Amino acid sequence: MCGTIASYAQNFPTRPLRIVVPYAAGGSTDVLARMVGQKLTAVLGQPVVIDNRTGAGTIIATEIVARAAPDGYTLLMATPPLTIAAALYEKLPFDTERDFAAVTNIAATSNVLVVHPAVPAQSVKELVALAKANPGKFTFGSSGVGGASHLAVELFRSMAGIELVHVPYKGGALAVTDLLGGRLTLMFANLTTVQGHIKTGRVRALAIGTAQRSLVVPDLPTVAAAGVPGYEANNWNGVVAPAGTPRAVIERLRREIKAAVDAPEMRERLLQNAFEPIADTPAEFARYLATERVKWGKVVREAHVKPE
Repeated sequence: MCGTIASYAQNFPTRPLRIVVPYAAGGSTDVLARMVGQKLTAVLGQPVVIDNRTGAGTIIATEIVARAAPDGYTLLMATPPLTIAAALYEKLPFDTERDFAAVTNIAATSNVLVVHPAVPAQSVKELVALAKANPGKFTFGSSGVGGASHLAVELFRSMAGIELVHVPYKGGALAVTDLLGGRLTLMFANLTTVQGHIKTGRVRALAIGTAQRSLVVPDLPTVAAAGVPGYEANNWNGVVAPAGTPRAVIERLRREIKAAVDAPEMRERLLQNAFEPIADTPAEFARYLATERVKWGKVVREAHVKPE
């Protein structure tokens, strides 16, 4: 059996690969998948097809990969909902822990705490003070109930001890539009979505949600350093395979993805698109996923978040 697996891994791949993306074409996760897919096509000698399967809060795409043959030919572009779903939904057609094997966390984009320019707060501490003085008067937008942008604010609200009113949208872009129009007070937005608006002054960036300062916006402090110690909420983009995929195949995929991410021209493209390269090992990514499941499960339960 070991010889068969080794031989399979050595000859892998012999046909096209598919990366299932749980979001529409053109979004940040799709852009990253296509960048990586293009590199993999060149080094693996087989086409890498990007398959956009939207809907049901990423559940449709995730189920496709969970039910796929564990042979390395069907992969999922995994994002934070993979670590949130088990706490958010009573029933899922897959097990987010047992049905997937971690390959690598490719790259992360920062969650940026942004406010409308009319908000007088110039820092996280000032925003928290204003919110405490005006409980329940500040609104925040998100891409939907239980999504990463929603829970990023729920974690912030809980840790800062403030009351905010949630306004969910069907997509982060719609929330950003209302923030620009002054119909929202604040939100945690993906840096790729609001970077241009920050530069033009249409929104004010106060801090980023990552544990360390961003390579893309190094002048912005972290939320943790700016007033809410211990805060961290990341937008990560990784690859997982169906559970049972041969370890040698997973290692091959991770090795080639890391080589692609480490290439100078790829790294430059990633940073230009507000992605910070990671490309960690399968074991490191698996530990990270486990930590994120515990963290966001606690947020969902304590905030009494229920899917729409």
